[in-house]
Amino acid sequence: MMQEIPEPKWVASFKRVFALNGIGSGTEVAVVAETQSRPVMAQLAGLALFDLGAVYSTIILPSAPQSAPVPVKSTGASDAIQNTRHVIEALKQVDVIVDVTVEGLIHAEEMAEIEQAGTRLLVICNEHPEILERTEPRAQLGPKVALGIEMLRNASEMRVTSDAGTDLTINIKDAPCGGTPGFSTRPGAVDHWPGGLCLCFPGENAVNGKVVMDVGDMNLTFKDYLRDPVTMIIENDYIKDIQGDNLDAELFREYLAAWDDPKAYGFSHVGWGMNPHARWESLALYDKGDLQATEFRAWAGNFLWSTGSNQYAGRFTLGHFDLPMRGCTIALDGTPVVIKGKLQGDLA
Repeated sequence: MMQEIPEPKWVASFKRVFALNGIGSGTEVAVVAETQSRPVMAQLAGLALFDLGAVYSTIILPSAPQSAPVPVKSTGASDAIQNTRHVIEALKQVDVIVDVTVEGLIHAEEMAEIEQAGTRLLVICNEHPEILERTEPRAQLGPKVALGIEMLRNASEMRVTSDAGTDLTINIKDAPCGGTPGFSTRPGAVDHWPGGLCLCFPGENAVNGKVVMDVGDMNLTFKDYLRDPVTMIIENDYIKDIQGDNLDAELFREYLAAWDDPKAYGFSHVGWGMNPHARWESLALYDKGDLQATEFRAWAGNFLWSTGSNQYAGRFTLGHFDLPMRGCTIALDGTPVVIKGKLQGDLA
């Protein structure tokens, strides 16, 4: 069991990340936590903000009752705010939200209104501080992530292949693109730590082909490696068939079926990881209670695909998988940006 106390080295790490996000003397900050948040997260944030001279307060919200038919993990769609008007109005008045809720506020329904007011969101994912320390955002990653996002914006097609049998074609023409190195100073920006990924949200009828998840690929909702291959047949954005006579395939089928919602089978976003300090193998070294598994979205060279909500295609659901894969080749309009799990060119 790892201890969760405010170590000085973690305060220093938080200070560096806050400074990268433009937080300093006089910056107005709201730390948003909930009753099930790790106490050490708000403590570290407060100590770092004090040392930086920020003007900050902490809002602790009651964790909402669970409404889903199965556990909901790693969604970025915290429901802690519960549309509470005075909380929304308060968050519109600050420069930065430091988010230490359990699931994170990235996809929370209240955030669109808050971001329109110019408030920036920095999500500190629900990881043990040791994981955050190791994956700390660094300034040199910024230009590389920006380049990857620009490459996505300029492309019309993403094709993903692998030796395991994946062959997926995605129309990304005019798809909203994003990603983050873990920091920004732009009003209304959204960032998260661990950071370091480039992604886009395909529109309707944009994704077709086959995804073969192999041994060692990851299901972040389950916080686990796959032990056996699982094949997904994709037609017009939706998983139409999950093939495999093994436990991993059965878990996929049962979890998605539990939602009783066709939208849970739809694609959310696709992209790749950029963070050289995020490590595929580190999941084997932590208890599940120590991590949120967001590190594995960002390890350099993974192909990351996600099921569930895609607001740009008009699909909303709490059902969600983040599924990073090893050894894939990702090409944009025929030009590889990742070859067999290795970033190429100026992205490396």
